[in-house]
Amino acid sequence: NTLETVQMQCAGKALEELLISAKHQECLTVGVYESAKVMNVNPDSVAFCVLVTDKEYECNIALQIHFTLIQAFCFENDIDIVKVNDLQHMAKIVGCPGMSCDLQDMHCVLLTSPNEKSWRDINLQKLNAYCEESRICNEFLPVVTLPAR
Repeated sequence: NTLETVQMQCAGKALEELLISAKHQECLTVGVYESAKVMNVNPDSVAFCVLVTDKEYECNIALQIHFTLIQAFCFENDIDIVKVNDLQHMAKIVGCPGMSCDLQDMHCVLLTSPNEKSWRDINLQKLNAYCEESRICNEFLPVVTLPAR
């Protein structure tokens, strides 16, 4: 469907811009284990979640279990969540000097904030709307395609 493709591309552009903005504001948590810690200790600080898959994901049962638990946590706490199928592209966006970015552990990225009101980003609003539309269509883990580089 062409409309779905356009919406996915808009969501991808919004996600890329949101991640870049969050990185500059030091509001990203990168890594499955780091994300799990944040969700456990301070769930109210989580504003958005991105799960990133690659070929390894298909063979990694432990990672699939982590994804299932992260999804359940997000659903339970009303945190919007999307899936991205491009680990290399995601690494280029969120990886930076000073951040411990192990490519093997970049399968989960959280947008966090010290308080609920600090994220009034238009791109976050676009992504929230995309997730809401996806839920209406019974797609609870919508896929976002990042813009080509």
